[in-house]
Amino acid sequence: MTTAARSVPTWAVVLAGLLSLAAAMGIGRFAITPLLPLMARDGQLDLAWGGWLAAANYAGYLAGALTAARVPLRPAALAVLALLATAACTAAMAWPSLPLWLVLRFLAGGASAWVFVATSVWCLGALTAAGRAAQAGWVYAGVGVGIALTGLYCLGAVAAGLPVSRLWLHLGALALVLALPVAWVLARLPATAAAPAASTAQGSGMDSETRGLILCYGLMGFGYILPATFLPALARSVVDDPRLFGLAWPLFGATAAVSTVLAGWLGRHASRLQVWAVSQALMGAGVLLPSLWLNGATIALSALLVGGTFMVITLAGVQEMRVRAPLQAARRVGQVTAAFALGQIAGPVVSALLLQIPALGSRGLPLALQAGALALLASSAWLARRAFFRSEEIVHA
Repeated sequence: MTTAARSVPTWAVVLAGLLSLAAAMGIGRFAITPLLPLMARDGQLDLAWGGWLAAANYAGYLAGALTAARVPLRPAALAVLALLATAACTAAMAWPSLPLWLVLRFLAGGASAWVFVATSVWCLGALTAAGRAAQAGWVYAGVGVGIALTGLYCLGAVAAGLPVSRLWLHLGALALVLALPVAWVLARLPATAAAPAASTAQGSGMDSETRGLILCYGLMGFGYILPATFLPALARSVVDDPRLFGLAWPLFGATAAVSTVLAGWLGRHASRLQVWAVSQALMGAGVLLPSLWLNGATIALSALLVGGTFMVITLAGVQEMRVRAPLQAARRVGQVTAAFALGQIAGPVVSALLLQIPALGSRGLPLALQAGALALLASSAWLARRAFFRSEEIVHA
């Protein structure tokens, strides 16, 4: 081990993980969310096409989740490669072509899944080796930081009158800038700290409860992705001023970032499953509200409830999988990420199909939101039964 490798401080590892998720998730996956209403305003696509673009991205995310553990690269190298791909795919969205956009959103989804799985392995592994696993909340705050940063940048760019194509180029460049310090830290991190334990030491089977947890994680993806994709568009239906409806997405991201830090405190007072169950119920309420009453207050509450819980659930779910199968971290994280991706594919596809049914009119998206809320509340009840009504010892996060 080199002197440089030994000298990488914990804060640098945390910051690298945060920036990695900010670039891949906040930009690579979700940059289209604040840009979608602007692209619709400029006549580049409609809301239904936005749903298909989202579905292409989540299909790529599924492919990435299924292949991340099979790519013959160390997690650190995989993360750097995928971050570079994220920057390239984001910048290429400046080219005005709907078929090309479908391909680019698929590739960006695959790259973001690779980054998420790889970062969950190398960063949490390095923090655990250093005895600082409790700082994982700061790492996952990167998703919210990236969302908020992207949303605020788009808000300022709209005020400055920049075209959407130039915004894609700027965001691609921003993703590249965020990736550079990540690569610098990973080049100096010991290979043993950035790699998972060998997966061959543990069987690949799982019990019925673990399967249930993976299903709940997938249902979270189905429920949360609808407001995560269409929240700014819903806000635009209430107020057409982009300076106002554009605030919904930065609020969503800021809440997500803060929530993961608070999750670290919650983990000292409750089990991971308890945190997960309550968060899933709150998310269900946030998804349901704008489908019943569409106004500024319900959109703001939805942003707070969904944005404030989706990364808490992600953190709890990933940590639960790592604890249940510590020798197969990449495999288990890949499995829950794949379930999440399947849910995300179903959400936009359901909304796009409902929006294309003339008899439903404008009710297509609200009906999809209600289906997502029902899935979240039902899975929350299943989690709560195991989290609160069993006598076994609680293992804290």
